[in-house]
Amino acid sequence: MPRSLVVLDADSTLIQNEVIELLADEAGRGAEVAAATEAAMRGEIDFATSLRTRVAALAGVDVAAFERALARIVPTAGVREMIATVHQRGGIVGVVSGGFHEILDVVAPDLGVDVWRANRLVVANGVLTGEVDGAIVDAAAKAGWLQTWAGEYEATATFAVGDGANDLEMMSAADLGLAFNAKPTVREKANLVIGRVDLREILPLIP
Repeated sequence: MPRSLVVLDADSTLIQNEVIELLADEAGRGAEVAAATEAAMRGEIDFATSLRTRVAALAGVDVAAFERALARIVPTAGVREMIATVHQRGGIVGVVSGGFHEILDVVAPDLGVDVWRANRLVVANGVLTGEVDGAIVDAAAKAGWLQTWAGEYEATATFAVGDGANDLEMMSAADLGLAFNAKPTVREKANLVIGRVDLREILPLIP
């Protein structure tokens, strides 16, 4: 039986927010980090370098900030219906994010996501150290997880949905790369551009 694998980015795709900006607000550096995030998503600077710099701005933030950030998360329009429909059709939904497990481990299962990967933040004595724990989930890692899951679930069709430059390798690795709520460089290079910011818009493409 055909099985589709749909892999989404998290920030500005699965959810409307950029989580690192929510956390940076706690450090009083929201505007600064937002500008750096925008540049990274446009592909103007290396993602891993940018992420480490942005995470450094979180040093000293109390872990209670995770709960406050979670309270501000807004799922993207149509996400629950999209995931439920993919499941009804026998498919799998994954999320791979340059964001953080501390948020995604709560949000992903609530929305019905099957598998997910993201970065982890280093915590010491109840506060963020400003460091990322382990290898960064960058563009290559995103493509790698799509391929890994495609093999594990014996997917017969793969779809990648994203908005930023660090999603382009994942989109190239998929059978169909979909630009969603996307930056201009992503719109130019995607197989298809989804105009309306509603994840139900991708359903006609998925068997």
